[in-house]
Formats: sequence, C-alpha cells, structure tokens
Amino acid sequence: MIDYKDVDTKAGFVAVVGRPNSGKSTLLNHLVGEKLAMVSKKAQATRKRMNIIVMHDKTQIIFVDTPGLHEKEKLLNQFMMEEALKAIGDSDLILFLAPANDNLDEYEKFLALIETKKTPHIILLTKIDRIPQSKLLEKLGKYQKHQEQFEAIIPFSVNKNVGKEQLLNEISKYLPNHPWLFDSEILTTDNIRDIYRELIRESIFENLSDEIPYESDVLIGRIEESESLDKVYATIIVEKEMQKRMIVGTKGQGIKRVGMGARKIMENFSQKKIYLDLHVSVRKGWSKNKGSLEEFGYQF
Repeated sequence: MIDYKDVDTKAGFVAVVGRPNSGKSTLLNHLVGEKLAMVSKKAQATRKRMNIIVMHDKTQIIFVDTPGLHEKEKLLNQFMMEEALKAIGDSDLILFLAPANDNLDEYEKFLALIETKKTPHIILLTKIDRIPQSKLLEKLGKYQKHQEQFEAIIPFSVNKNVGKEQLLNEISKYLPNHPWLFDSEILTTDNIRDIYRELIRESIFENLSDEIPYESDVLIGRIEESESLDKVYATIIVEKEMQKRMIVGTKGQGIKRVGMGARKIMENFSQKKIYLDLHVSVRKGWSKNKGSLEEFGYQF
C-alpha cells in the first residue's frame, strides 16, 4: 500500500445518509452549486448512489448521495437499502443527516446499523431554520448522550446558508492525504444519460399523484448532443394500463406537464435547449423482477 502522508492534498469518499426525505439531495446541490441530485418533497425519490464532487481548498470531497435508510420488503426497496449500506461500507467518512424536528430514534437506528463498522461519522443537524434557537440548543443537548459515537455535530440550514464552511472544514479533517481522484473541474462521475433520467424522474414526482412515481421509472433511448441543443428520447415505464392513462392525462395534458417540467430543469442543468421526446409504456411487474431492475441500472 502506498503511503501518501507527505502529499499535501486530500481526497476521499463521504457517504451521505439519513431517513427518506431528510434533505440529502438538497444539501448536495447546495454544496456543489449545481442542480445534480434529484430533489423531491416525496420520500424515497433517490434510488441509486450518485457521486458529487466538491473541491474545498486542497481537499477533493466525493460525496455519495444515497437512498434513504428504510425497511421495506419490495425488491426495489431492498436494492435501495443495499445501495445505502454499500456506500457506508466503501466510504472514509459518513455524514448522517438529522432534521432538527426529528427525535433521536432514526439516529439510534443508524448507530445500531453501523455498530460493527469503524467508519467515523458526523451528524449534520439540518433544517435548523424551522425551529427556534431555544429548541436547537435543547436538541444539541439531547445528542450529547451519544457524544462518544460521533466526531462532530453541526447545525446547518440550506435556506439560511448556515454551516457550509464549517461542514467542509470538518470533513477535510477526516479524509486521507491522497492525490485527487478526479479532475478538479468534474462535478459528478455520473454521465449525462443518468442525470437526464433523474431529472425526468423528478418531474414525474413533482407533477403526478402520489401513487404513480413509485411504480414508474425512465428509460433513455438515445441522446443526440450538439453545442446548443440536446435531443432526448425517453420512455416512462409503469406497471399498469391505468397508470399510463393517468400519466398521459386528458388530451395528453398529464404527460405535457411532466415534459415541460423536465425540460425546464434539464435546460437549467445543461445550459442548452432541450428537445424531449417522451412516451409512456406499460411493463407489468417491472419493479418486482430482478432482470427488469437490472435493465434499469439497479445492479444487485
């Protein structure tokens, strides 16, 4: 093993974990300064790991966005939980997101989950703008009974831009001396196909009723890229004919709304015009079939 102790740069992986809808993707988009990770008010929107790279002084921090920690029996949910556990096992540091309004139950479940692992972790107390200062101090006091378990606890608010510098400085302390693993200009290791797919999924989550997003996914057929225009040909996959009818909507209004929403966030990301050719197809039982899941990129 090469000893990099004399290298003056640092690089390492940080698994970002927490319950569903704890604000992981919102945090990472805030830290990187770009719209990369899928954001939705609905829980369990993130399904796969995504690497997001943040440069901080001489440190390259590779954040690993993960699905929310949860327990469900569906095959897709099992894959999501395995993704989170793999990220925890492969990382140099864990960042546990704890919304300020939550009790300590989720954190204590997390401690049980990593009981046999030696990876250090930091608690990020998120959404502190939603509680008064007195409640924040009270919550910080409650976490102190576990103070021997965590390296630091940092109050954080994306809306108020509180805690960013402190967080990045603290993370840097725990990453190894190492040459940077990626070009310093790269923001994510995901390719454009995966990013566009996630942005279309985000529009599905935001523009359709609660039932549809969880039984749907997106296949990108092809992308034709040019300097000022990307043509994206994609299909929304659902499990039932009724779901297809709901997405298409009366006179095609549903899929039009999804397409308009997706184009907007895709254009914001790419800084190009987007032509989006979007269709809907039924594939019964896709989320319960291992072969179908692997076709969508969910490799077990």
